[in-house]
Amino acid sequence: MRVNGTLINYYFHCKRQCYLHGNRLNLEDNSEIVKIGKAIHEEKARTKDSEIAIENIRLDKLTGEYLTEIKKSDADVEASRWQLLLYLKVLKDKGIIRKGRLEFIEKNKTDKKIMIVELGPKEEMELNKYIKEIETLLTQEKVPEVLNKAQCKKCAYYEYCYI
Repeated sequence: MRVNGTLINYYFHCKRQCYLHGNRLNLEDNSEIVKIGKAIHEEKARTKDSEIAIENIRLDKLTGEYLTEIKKSDADVEASRWQLLLYLKVLKDKGIIRKGRLEFIEKNKTDKKIMIVELGPKEEMELNKYIKEIETLLTQEKVPEVLNKAQCKKCAYYEYCYI
């Protein structure tokens, strides 16, 4: 499976979640949190510059200056940031240079609802390293261990991991 935005997001959030999703175990259809996120995307997708599919990724919004990724909350800013950096790299590889813009509907942990992200040489090198790590993770025979963190209670894979 080619690394997409969901996989890179999950990789930073939880390696087990990344592994399970990457190996075609999809439990998100039963998750209320995922349903809320999809509803937010559908509401935002009513403008002409929203929801563009390129290769194996879906961009929320693309303008002349920004590629905007809309997130329900700022619960995992780092995972969202790397997801957006992957999207910026896919665009760059196609000759489209943009800045990234993360928009959080709910602001809990950060003091800003909007973050600007740029893909520089350092970020691109790190991103390539993470992509290789994800590809290696997905080919492992053993499922990564459970995190046992508070965030697990809200995860779509909670029942798989704990019940």
